[in-house]
Amino acid sequence: MNNQKAMNHSIEIKYCTQCRWMLRATWMAQELLSTFDGDIKHLTLTPGTGGIFEVSANGNLVWSRKEKGRFPEITELKQAVRDEIVPDKHLGHSDKNKSGNS
Repeated sequence: MNNQKAMNHSIEIKYCTQCRWMLRATWMAQELLSTFDGDIKHLTLTPGTGGIFEVSANGNLVWSRKEKGRFPEITELKQAVRDEIVPDKHLGHSDKNKSGNS
């Protein structure tokens, strides 16, 4: 297995400090780090203002609260990140809703 490539992905979570969304951002970061253990080289929490809550994987926006009008469910976020960084990775029970399989 090519471990260099596996650990070459980066995630950034931009969150609004005015809205006090740091706890939500850190929880989502922990979930992503646990799920993608061995796949993520960097995960950055970036404080911002103005209601921002965005998640990017390898520089590509995968979730924007402004665009979607809501926060992601954690399974949605894991699927969006997976689709960007390791599309062939099976997410176990997080994939049930996406595929309809049990």
